[in-house]
Amino acid sequence: MSLTVVLAEDSPLLRDGLVGVLSRFGHRVVAAVGDAEALVAAARAHGPDIVVTDVRMPPGNGDDGLRAAVALRGERAGLPVLVLSQYMEQSYAAHLLDLGGGPGGIGYLLKDRVSAVAEFTDAVERVAGGATVMDPEVVRGLMRRQRDPLERLTAREREVLGLMAEGRSNGSIARELFVSEAAVLKHVGAILQKLDLPVDGESHRRVLAVLAYLRG
Repeated sequence: MSLTVVLAEDSPLLRDGLVGVLSRFGHRVVAAVGDAEALVAAARAHGPDIVVTDVRMPPGNGDDGLRAAVALRGERAGLPVLVLSQYMEQSYAAHLLDLGGGPGGIGYLLKDRVSAVAEFTDAVERVAGGATVMDPEVVRGLMRRQRDPLERLTAREREVLGLMAEGRSNGSIARELFVSEAAVLKHVGAILQKLDLPVDGESHRRVLAVLAYLRG
């Protein structure tokens, strides 16, 4: 898969590093900018396969990058967006999840995850393909907020739930936990039933349902 990418990151060093990583994996960064206004202009001009953006950047040095992503997604329904953040901000993650409508993917990664090059590029490709990808630290934070209802689940079911919320497929969960896909499917069914979530075979909607529950 070769993707066209618009990248927004206000740190020149990290921005150049991200361009290098994406290019090494065969993707084409059609614009690499340092502020939210330039991000919006570049995305409109190039119509990329995915937007990768920092949260905090000029001109306001607040959540300008996230708000730019929201605006772009409003103009182009389903535009895949992968947001990077220095911190595990649940409010930012929740805001991003509100962009779940449409066929395109959404993702929220902590910048520490960028050091794991293969994980970062895998997330970029999955989000561009329509998946929902959430950083494990964000998922754990959301799960801590819902501690009481999650007591209905067994320890293994909580493990599976966490991996589901990260956007993992049943096959990926099976490999992570060294069990069969049939066992994972059984756990997923039990989780959805115990948490009163709709059973939906489409993975993107399944992830959004789980994350909506964890957000409370």
